[in-house]
Amino acid sequence: MTRIGILGSEGRMGRAIAAAIAESDASHAGGVDASGDAMTLAERCDVLVDFTAPAALSANLDAAEAKGCAIVIGTTGLSADDHARIDAAAKRIAVLQTGNTSLGVVMLCALVEKAAAALGKDWDVEIAEMHHRMKVDAPSGTALMLGEAAAKGHGDSLDAVRVSGRDGHTGARETGTIGFSALRGGTVAGDHMVVFAGEGERIELTHRAEDRAIFARGAVRAALWLHDRVPGRYTMNQVLGM
Repeated sequence: MTRIGILGSEGRMGRAIAAAIAESDASHAGGVDASGDAMTLAERCDVLVDFTAPAALSANLDAAEAKGCAIVIGTTGLSADDHARIDAAAKRIAVLQTGNTSLGVVMLCALVEKAAAALGKDWDVEIAEMHHRMKVDAPSGTALMLGEAAAKGHGDSLDAVRVSGRDGHTGARETGTIGFSALRGGTVAGDHMVVFAGEGERIELTHRAEDRAIFARGAVRAALWLHDRVPGRYTMNQVLGM
C-alpha cells in the first residue's frame, strides 16, 4: 500500500487530500504544516504531496531527496529558480509538478493545445480565471498551464507572447499574443475560460471547479501513479496516459 504524507496538512487542500486518501487504496502516513518536520515525515512515506508555499519548496525537496521519497508538487506561484530546483531534485527522485491536479483541467489543456494548433494565430486567445479571495498568486497556475498549452499549439514560448493585466491606453491587440485576466472574490474554488476569438465567431472552452475535492482526488491519483517511478520530472498528462 502506498504511504502518502501531506505537506501543508492543516490547509484547506491538506484536509481535502487527507479525506481523499481515506477513500483510496493508499495509506495516510501523516502530515506536517509550516512548523512541522518534513524530514521526519518523509522517513515514513513513499510519496509526499506538497500544497504549501513557494518559500517552503526547497526544504520540502531537501527532505524528499534525503529520504528517497517521491513528491507531488501542487504549489503554485513558482519562480524560474523554483523550477530549476525541481529539475535538480528530479535527477535523484521522482517529481511531479503541476499547476492543477484536476483531471478535467488536464483534459482541457489538451483541447486548448489542439485548438490553438488547428485554428492558428488568426484566432486571438484570451484566458480568464476567477478564484476565492484568499488566493495570493495571479494569474493562477492553471491559467498559466492553459496559456502554455495554447502557446505550444502555436509553436511559441508563453514568455514571448504573454500579456497580463491590461490597463489604460494599451493600443490595438497584437496578433499572436495570449492575454490573461484574473478575478478574485468569495469562495470560488476555481473557474477558467479560454476564449478563441475569430472573425465573426468565438469558441469558449471552460472548466469550473465546484469542490476542492476534485484537486485532492487528482493529487492522490498522481501520488499513486508516481510511487516506484524512476527519478525524473513527470506531468499529470502522463498520469492520464496522454
